Parts: sequence; C-alpha cells; structure tokens
Amino acid sequence: MSRLRSVATWFMPVLPESRVAILRTVIYLFVIIDIHLFVRDPIPLSRNSELYQPLLIERLFHLPPPSVPLTITLYLILVVFCLLAAANVLPRLAGGVVAAAFTWWTAIGMSYGKVDHDHLALVVALWVLPTVGVIADRWRSVERSAQAGWALKCIQIAVISTYFLSALTKIRSGGWSITSWPESSILLWAIVRRPHGLGQFLLPYPELLHVMQWLSFTAELTSVVVLWLRGRALLAAAVFWMGFHAFTLAILYVHFAPTAICWLAFAPLERFGPWLRGVKARRRERASRRSTRHPVPVLSDQAVDSGG
Repeated sequence: MSRLRSVATWFMPVLPESRVAILRTVIYLFVIIDIHLFVRDPIPLSRNSELYQPLLIERLFHLPPPSVPLTITLYLILVVFCLLAAANVLPRLAGGVVAAAFTWWTAIGMSYGKVDHDHLALVVALWVLPTVGVIADRWRSVERSAQAGWALKCIQIAVISTYFLSALTKIRSGGWSITSWPESSILLWAIVRRPHGLGQFLLPYPELLHVMQWLSFTAELTSVVVLWLRGRALLAAAVFWMGFHAFTLAILYVHFAPTAICWLAFAPLERFGPWLRGVKARRRERASRRSTRHPVPVLSDQAVDSGG
C-alpha cells in the first residue's frame, strides 16, 4: 500500500497552482507564435490535396481532408481561444478547444512529409493544462493541489520522452543496434545537407563529430533520470539541454523551441509573482524617496504679511 501511495505521490505531487497559471499564459501565447513561425503552412498546404497523406490520428478519428476554409477556421479558432486561455478565462473550455484545434493543425502540417517530434511535449501540455480548471487569484494564487502537480508531471514526462524516444528511434532505425547511429556519419551528412551556421567549420573534424554523436545519443538514452532530479542537479540538467538545443541551432539551424518552452514545467514559476511585486515595490519606494528629497518650489508663494 505504501508503494502505491509513493507512486501516486510521484505522479501527482502537490504543487503550487500559480505555477500552472503562469505556464498557461506562456504556453498559449507560444502557440500563437508557433502557428506563425513553425507549423505555419497548413493553409497553403491544404491547396495541394493530392499530396496529403493523413497521419494515424487523422485516420483513427476519420478527420476530413484539409481545405482552405477548414484551415482558416482552425487558425482563427486558435488565435481567439489562445488569447482567452492565456488570460485564464474559461480555462477548461478555451484550453480544450485549443488542444483539439492545435492537435489537428499540427497533424495537417505534418501530413505532407516529415513528422517533427519537437511538438510532442507542447501537444501534451495543451491537453493536460485545462484539467486543473479555474485557479483563484491566478498568478497570485497561494493554493497547492495534486491536480496542478499531475498536469506538470505529465508535461515533464512528455519533455523527457522527446529525448528518450528519439534515442529508441535511432536504435530501431539501425537494426536494433545500440552502436549503429552513434558510429555512423549522420551528423557529417546533416551539416553537408545544411551548409550554413557554425556546422561548416566542423566539417574538417570528423572525429569530433563522431564524439558529439556519442555524447548526444548517450544523453538522450539516459535522459529519463532527469525526472528524479531536484535542486541544483535539475538546474544543471536544464542548462545542459538548453545548451544542447542552442548548439544544434547554431550548427544545423534546427530548433526545438516547442520542447524548450515546455521545460518551464520544471521551473519554480510561482516565485515570479512575488519577485515582480518586490521589484515594483522597490521602484515605488525609490520614487517616493526622490520626491521627498527634492521638494518642488511653488513660485507663487508669498510671505505672509502680519499687518494684513
């Protein structure tokens, strides 16, 4: 019984609801950025119905093939309901609509070729964040709940699964050999295919690229340990993975922005509100001190004549 309780506590830790409120705002605003910068092509792609190859989720739910009116409608729904959800207005309804619309939107965008795994954590986040429901006082909330903890834990698992499942895919694609991918020349090929950024300066050093492949593969394969880290160890892991994404962006121009933004589920965002209020309070205090030190003279003041 104690083991079951421990497992339940791990999956549903009691965490601050203000962390979820802040994360909601960031995630929903990011979705608006995503549909304009990253998965931005469902509308133009829907004009080429002959190239459409529906993903498994679209086949399971018998979703209709995309069309221009359909994708424009999805776009408008996402913008409107993301703004509502970012303001923590109707969090269950608005969040549920955004989750369904964005899942369909990304499925359409990835039904014309390559499926990107960097959106896994973001899609999971959109489905679990509405389950927390209304948060009284929103960013200022001092309440803690297992509902908040469960939603955050799901996002954390999805973030780490992005890396771990990537390692398993590399093993599977190499004939279930654990050495086939890191021993290959895939990074060299990727740099040749994308001849820009800092990667071109690494081409003369294939041995270094070989070591980098082993490091990245090992990091992905062991990434699950992050779910049990705390404090400075967790901070070090987050810094490592942010550096990893910055490095891949620099050498290959490959970003993982949707995954990176979901790393905020590990951060103590509830400290942001008190910190911001403290900054504002100090500014007001400095402003009041300046006003008392330098009184403004009134030119029209005259000496009082006691003689009347």
